[in-house]
Amino acid sequence: MNISVIHKSPLAKKVWFDKTKFYVLLDDEREIGIPLEWFRKLKSASTEELNQYRLIGNGEGIHWEVLDEDILVEALL
Repeated sequence: MNISVIHKSPLAKKVWFDKTKFYVLLDDEREIGIPLEWFRKLKSASTEELNQYRLIGNGEGIHWEVLDEDILVEALL
């Protein structure tokens, strides 16, 4: 008997920041913290610029128009 398994990538529901990390709340309620140091554009951005993100692809990615930066949520895991 064959069983098909569908692996669904988690989606972002919310993003927030502190001085050294950004955090993502996933649709499965996990929270992850990622060092801003890993992303040159985010590290050098102002708080105002960081907060100008939008979720893209129903939460598959995070986009900062003003910073010209896109991050795939699955790549953070």
